[in-house]
Amino acid sequence: EKATRKEYPEGIAPHGTDALRFTFAALASPSRDIRFDLARVAGYRNFCNKLWNAARFVTMSAGAQSGEPPTSVAAAEAELSVADRWIRSRFGRALETVEKSLADYRFDYAAAALYEFTWYEFCDWYLELTKPVLQSDSSSPAARAGTRRTLLETLEALQRALHPIMPFITEEIWQRVAPLAGRSGPTVMLAPYPQHADFPSDEGSEREVGWLQSFILAVRQIRGEMNISPSRRIPLLYRNACAHDLELIQRHHAWLERLAGIEPARALAPNEPVPPAATALVGDLTLLVPMAGLIDAAAEAERLSKLLARAQSDLEKAGARLSNDNFVRNAPEPVVATERQRLADFEQAVARLASQLERVQDLLGQGTV
Repeated sequence: EKATRKEYPEGIAPHGTDALRFTFAALASPSRDIRFDLARVAGYRNFCNKLWNAARFVTMSAGAQSGEPPTSVAAAEAELSVADRWIRSRFGRALETVEKSLADYRFDYAAAALYEFTWYEFCDWYLELTKPVLQSDSSSPAARAGTRRTLLETLEALQRALHPIMPFITEEIWQRVAPLAGRSGPTVMLAPYPQHADFPSDEGSEREVGWLQSFILAVRQIRGEMNISPSRRIPLLYRNACAHDLELIQRHHAWLERLAGIEPARALAPNEPVPPAATALVGDLTLLVPMAGLIDAAAEAERLSKLLARAQSDLEKAGARLSNDNFVRNAPEPVVATERQRLADFEQAVARLASQLERVQDLLGQGTV
């Protein structure tokens, strides 16, 4: 008791029953010992908040407040976009993992599959992919109906999947979503558990959305490396595009422009000189973001020089430690392995920062700021 009071002088903050239950499920490995950490509970409390906010978005965008009666979602002749087909396919794969994990009493694997699908695929990707469809006047009624139906059906089934682990928040959300999704019943507790066969796999949509994700993440990586504001729209050039790349760029330009924050992309002409640009690869496709006008080249060069000097110092220290035979011989193998990994990470950081600095210095050499 004395140690606990010392560690938590202000008391232990409340986290919620669902967050605590999810923590225990996520920690339920075959090991007899569990390392309980309140930080994990706080993380799953954030997961509950993420799920609640996603449910609010869905009910407002696809439910009664969407401007169309909820019954029209089921009655309309819906047209499923590639994103709609993708999320259904990914949900089916997650459910298949959950079914196998529960059969093997691996509640940690089941919890991880539901967490990753909910947080990364449904909330981080699919909800963003629905916005251009639901908020654009150019979208057809059939496309909007297909997206609304997919949102509601996936969210409703997700509450049934999560309910054994998180009974309280899923009951609250299900009571609001189930009528909109065309499902009735007194409680989610008595609803059938979702089956992966209800959400068949679609490898074509998974490949296509995987390409979209790679494209968007590549542009976001350039933004992060070059310290470009997320709110600023940036020009984008590309080269080495195959016919399939060109087709996808044309078909999904609305998603690419919105989620990557780019101006309409264009191909680099065959004889067009390549401007100083940050580059990224999506397969064989090369993406280029011209830096002229986007950054203060002098300030960016100074910032990168400081980061590079710090990374080089860290690299030298890690290298000196590993070059010490006494350390390598006497230190526990996990410690030595950690140091080697740190050395590899520092080497990558130095190479990356040096490449970025070289591009910015090229920009300064041209007199462009």
